Amino acid sequence: MVIVETSSYEETIEYAKKLGSVLKGGEVIAYFGGLGMGKTTFTSGLCEGMGIKAEVSSPTFALVNEYGNSKKLYHFDMYRISSFDDLCSTGFFDYLDTNAVLAIEWSENIENALPENYIRIEIEHGKTDESRILKMSGDKIYEDSWS
Repeated sequence: MVIVETSSYEETIEYAKKLGSVLKGGEVIAYFGGLGMGKTTFTSGLCEGMGIKAEVSSPTFALVNEYGNSKKLYHFDMYRISSFDDLCSTGFFDYLDTNAVLAIEWSENIENALPENYIRIEIEHGKTDESRILKMSGDKIYEDSWS
């Protein structure tokens, strides 16, 4: 596990860009953290790191937003998912076979359905209102890449 503390929105974006730059497709990024922690911000950085130019917004009402062309990122919001039937209705399992990157907000609600090799990103408040503590583990998270 890699733990870093960012001091600003911009610094959080930079860490996400680092991760996005090594993604090849097919990875599942599962976010854990409360409201306003920066999950959508992190997704913006992932897109930038993957070379995807997009205005990233929370998929709260759409449940999933699609970004990119040749490289794709699907951005899910599982906040309102409370059952296996709800999850199936999002088409989530079909997206796992697309070779796109999946970024999933509110992964707490579907943790038992996540694939075995997902990348876990826990986001918490840091010392200030602007700072965040990022706890990252899983594939593509190498300690020497984050210093």
